[in-house]
Amino acid sequence: MSNIKDPSLKDALIPILSLIALLSLSVSLFGDSSSAGPNQIVLIIGAAIASIIAVRNGHTWNDIQAAMVAGIGTAMGAILILLSVGGLIGTWMMAGTVPSMIYYGLELMNPHVFYAATCLICSISSLSIGSSWTVAGTLGVGLIGVAMGLGLSPEITAGAVVSGAYFGDKMSPLSDTTNLAPAVVGTDLFTHIRHMVWTTTPSFIIALTMFAIVGLGTDVNTDSAALEQTMDTLSSSFNITPLALFPLAVVFFLAMRKFPPLPTILFGALLGGITAVILQPDVVLAFADSSSVGKGLGFTKGVWLALADGYVSSTGVADVDSLLSRGGMSSMLTTIWLIISALAFGAVLEHAGMLERLIRSALKMAKSTGSLVATVVCTCIGVNIIAADQYMAIVLPGKMYKAEFARRNLDSRNLSRIIEDSGTLTSPLVPWNTCGAYMAATLGVATFAYLPFAFFNLINPLVSIAYGYTGFTIKRIDEDKDILTS
Repeated sequence: MSNIKDPSLKDALIPILSLIALLSLSVSLFGDSSSAGPNQIVLIIGAAIASIIAVRNGHTWNDIQAAMVAGIGTAMGAILILLSVGGLIGTWMMAGTVPSMIYYGLELMNPHVFYAATCLICSISSLSIGSSWTVAGTLGVGLIGVAMGLGLSPEITAGAVVSGAYFGDKMSPLSDTTNLAPAVVGTDLFTHIRHMVWTTTPSFIIALTMFAIVGLGTDVNTDSAALEQTMDTLSSSFNITPLALFPLAVVFFLAMRKFPPLPTILFGALLGGITAVILQPDVVLAFADSSSVGKGLGFTKGVWLALADGYVSSTGVADVDSLLSRGGMSSMLTTIWLIISALAFGAVLEHAGMLERLIRSALKMAKSTGSLVATVVCTCIGVNIIAADQYMAIVLPGKMYKAEFARRNLDSRNLSRIIEDSGTLTSPLVPWNTCGAYMAATLGVATFAYLPFAFFNLINPLVSIAYGYTGFTIKRIDEDKDILTS
C-alpha cells in the first residue's frame, strides 16, 4: 500500500475527458442506436484507460478487478429487478392487463390534460409505495400505450411518468433513497422530509403547470377512426375486463405493505401468466402455437415464452401490434450490459481515488454557501454520470461534504436535502445510469428523448441552487433560523 500514489487532477480528468469524447463520437456515428452496444464499448474502454492510470499509480490489477466486481455487485439487485420487470411486461401484455389499462385510459383520458394527469397519477402512486421503478414498470407502461393510442407524444409522456414517479420516490418515507440520504449525513428521516418540502413542492407545482401548458397547447389531431379501430382491436383481441387489472392491484398492495421489490415484481410477473391462462386462454394458446404440444403444455409454453422473450401481438393492425409486442427478460439484456459496463468504469475511478480527487478540487472553488450548494449539486450529477449509480451519487457526496458543512456551521439537513434534490432526481436522466437505463428499457423511450420533458427532475436541482445563493431555508447548526445572506 505504501507504493500507491494519490492521483493527480490530470490523472482523474483523463478518463473523464476520454469518456466524453468517445461518447460524443458514438452518438454522432450511431445516433439513437448508440446505447445498443457502442456506448457499452466506450465505457469499457474508459475503464481500461482508468485502470492503466491506476496501475501506474501503484494499484495492482487484482485489486482493480476486485473493485470492478464489487462495483458491479452493487447493482445485482437492480439487474434482477430489471429481468423481473421484463418478464412482468411480457405476461401483463398477454394477460390483457396492459391492453385493459390502455383501453380504459383511451375511454377516460382527455388528451389536453393527459400529461399533467399522468404526472399526478404517478406521483400519488409513487408516494404511496415509495418506488419509482414499480410505478414506471406498471402504470408507466400502460400510460405510454394510452399516449400512443391518443396520438400524443410518448417522449413527453415518459417525462411526465419520470417526473411523477421520482416526486414520490423522493418524498415517501418508504423510499430507500429517502431513508439513505439522512442516514449518510446524520439527520433523522422526518426532519429530512420536512426540509425537502421547501424545494420539492414549488418544483413539482412548476412541473405540473408546465405539463398542463404543454397539454393545453397541443394540437390534438386524434383520428377518431384510428382511435375507434385501436379500441375495437383491443376489445376483439383480448377479454377487456377490470379483472385483468388484478395483477396490478396485487403488486401495488404488496408494495404498500413494504414487501421487497424483487419478489413483488417477480410474483406480479407470474401472476400475470396465471391471469393470462384464466382470462385470455385463446391468446395464450395462439401465442404458444400449441398445436404441436397440446392444450395443457400450450399454456405452460405460452407463459414461459412471454416471461423469457416477451409477448408478440398478432392482431393484424400494425399500430396495435407495435404497441403490444413488448417485454421478456431477454429484452433487458442490452440494458444490463450497459449498466455493467458503466459500473465497471465508475468502480475503477472510485477505487483509484480519482472521484475523491475531483471532489477535493471542486470543494476548493466553493467559497460561499451558494457556491457550496452548487458544488454539491454538480458533484451529485457528476457521480451519477461517472459512477452510473444513484446510491453512489448519494453516499459519496454525503460523506465527502459532511465535515465541510459542519465546519461552516450548516445543519446536516441542508446536505441531505441537496443530495436528494440532485443525486436522486438526476439519476434517470443519464442513459447508462441504472435508473436511466431502467426507465428507457421499461418505457420504451430513449433517455435523451424524454430528458427535456422530465420537468420536475430538471427544475428541482435549480431550485436547490437558488435557495443556496439566497439563503432561503438554509439552516445553521447553532440556531433554528434561515441564513439571510450567503
